Amino acid sequence: MQSDTFMLYKLMILYMLNKVKFPLTNAQLTSFILEKEYTNYFNIQQAISELIDDSFIAVKTIRNSSLYRITESGKETLLFFDNMISAGIKEDIDLYLQENKYDLQQEVSTPAQYFQIKKGEYSVHMKVIEQDTPIIELNLIVPTEDEASLMCNNWKEKSSDIYSYLMASLLDDKL
Repeated sequence: MQSDTFMLYKLMILYMLNKVKFPLTNAQLTSFILEKEYTNYFNIQQAISELIDDSFIAVKTIRNSSLYRITESGKETLLFFDNMISAGIKEDIDLYLQENKYDLQQEVSTPAQYFQIKKGEYSVHMKVIEQDTPIIELNLIVPTEDEASLMCNNWKEKSSDIYSYLMASLLDDKL
């Protein structure tokens, strides 16, 4: 593969991460590039891996999901090589992000994870994050890994209802 072409894939990833104010998952980065048929899955993964190795992007893993953010070094690199990304590719990325911004952000704004404290005891940690600020954090202890996993899986869909219920209950001044 031509090195300029591979560098373009890296720059596209940096451009995407620079355009959003929240982290993107591996699946989100990959789906756009594959959908537009810019390259194949393996090239994307290699590009992401090299960007991490070069400290141009940072990765945080939560429950088997990797979340990527651009670093200051990545922003400087993008600024320097920005002209290598064609106007057409930038338009494709901008349009994709504009059309999918709410869905993309929703995926990463309700993280949930669990870990075993001791035998028969699991801690479940769930959050709702708006504009990088946690508006609710909930920690629960449950007896089984199945329950912990189920809570994490349901959090994204039910967190809004739970937040609304808690706010209404806690703001109710009737005794």
